[in-house]
Amino acid sequence: MNNYDLGTQELRNSGTKITIIPAIDLIDAKCVRLSQGDYNQKTVYNENPLEVAKMFEDAGIKRLHLVDLDGAKAKHIVNFKILETIASKTNLVIDFGGGLKSDHDLRIAFESGATMVTGGSIAVKDRSTFESWITKFGGEKIILGADAKDRKIAVSGWQEDSNEEIIPFIRSYTEKGISKVISTDIARDGMLTGPSIDLYKEILSNFPSLELIASGGIATMRDIYELDEMGVPGVITGKAIYENRISLKEIEDFFK
Repeated sequence: MNNYDLGTQELRNSGTKITIIPAIDLIDAKCVRLSQGDYNQKTVYNENPLEVAKMFEDAGIKRLHLVDLDGAKAKHIVNFKILETIASKTNLVIDFGGGLKSDHDLRIAFESGATMVTGGSIAVKDRSTFESWITKFGGEKIILGADAKDRKIAVSGWQEDSNEEIIPFIRSYTEKGISKVISTDIARDGMLTGPSIDLYKEILSNFPSLELIASGGIATMRDIYELDEMGVPGVITGKAIYENRISLKEIEDFFK
């Protein structure tokens, strides 16, 4: 285990408010991680996602980011039974994403126990549907996925690039009522090289009241403290936990 060094203690502030949100990515109903969104760079960490979710909950974690990678590839919801199981057997607040393309997909996700859903590709490819979800369910339940490569939004499980620049893309949806955004710098995802600090500073400077959730590159607790110091409201981490670079004990201590 790589514990954060003593210098990390200096990053603590008196009103820690960042929310730590572990990720469970699903392929074939197993807990996996990809590197840079590449399905050919897959590591299976646990064959029982519920077991992983319960470990998170036991450490004092309240939120979970659950991603249906099979759904992202198939372009419709696939792993809703896993969502249902985790939602019914834990008290975690779950945001669910991956493959949500229709009102039918959304209904299944909410009925299966998702508190919030994340839409990324659909927000680029089918704006009218995504905007209808914001109108129907509200900005508190619909999260915008703004995942970027070189400041351009990527879609379809990061298999495609778009011409959408990230700042105008986010702005177009905050004007429609979006208040929560998950943003991943794809080049850093699963690479344990640290978060995209400059990207998040740029987003926060443009949207100071946005509930920004940073994702990608988290390697140690020091990264989380740095984001907290910047005022980033939330952070998603996956691989660092699974590879014990961040221990659940460190997360538990963070909450205390």
